[in-house]
Amino acid sequence: MTYTADEMMTVAAARGLRDRMTCFVGIGLPSEAANLARTTHAPNLVLIYESGTIGAKPGALPLSIGDGILAETADSVVSVPEIFNYWLQSGRIDVGFLGAAQIDKFGNINTTVIGTDYADPVVRLPGAGGAPEIAAACKEVIVVIRQSRRTFVERVDFVTSVGFGDGTGSRRRLGLTGAGPSRIITDLGVLRPDPATSEFVLTEIYPERSVQEVRERTGWELRVSGDLEELVPPSEAELTALRHLLATMPASKPASAAVAP
Repeated sequence: MTYTADEMMTVAAARGLRDRMTCFVGIGLPSEAANLARTTHAPNLVLIYESGTIGAKPGALPLSIGDGILAETADSVVSVPEIFNYWLQSGRIDVGFLGAAQIDKFGNINTTVIGTDYADPVVRLPGAGGAPEIAAACKEVIVVIRQSRRTFVERVDFVTSVGFGDGTGSRRRLGLTGAGPSRIITDLGVLRPDPATSEFVLTEIYPERSVQEVRERTGWELRVSGDLEELVPPSEAELTALRHLLATMPASKPASAAVAP
């Protein structure tokens, strides 16, 4: 079966989730990945949305964190302060998903401004939301982002959510309790932090993609793992389940260019 780059990215993110994990989910591709995992290999995955729903089991992809389908199918609904104070900041969340407008080689995320002048930026972005707390306190963070030199930069213009700061040891000095980002999943492959330096390196690549292509779409001198792996393409079962989920959305999304398995 043929598949799109976005489908490969979603499947790769879903495969990173294990059964019985607690997962802090955002809308968009993270929600697609989490619900794909729940409907395939991780039926007991506990989905937690920022709006206060715990254990949501939506039969259709939610339009927002306030979509009624989340509350209707949740095991429990609590206040937003409780989600952050009791569940997130106390370290009860196994994995959190984040997106980014910019990300740098140490996994720091910018969703605030593009441009070095905060008062007069080139672009003012939506801002932080709950992302800084997710980045600080989750046991593991997975970043999902399309890769380009515009998004993968040497240093972010503004640090909205801390990854590994200036490198190994930064999180400890800042008093952050979570382990930080464990992987960056893109439309080309997967990057993971080097254990010694905390700099993100390419560890897995998608079929029909090349290291040169990944490097050309990275704004720093990208290192490549000596054990670089090619990820297995999406299975027919994964694609069928994902496309069924996407079909539940009221409006279709722009199609990506298809790639052959």
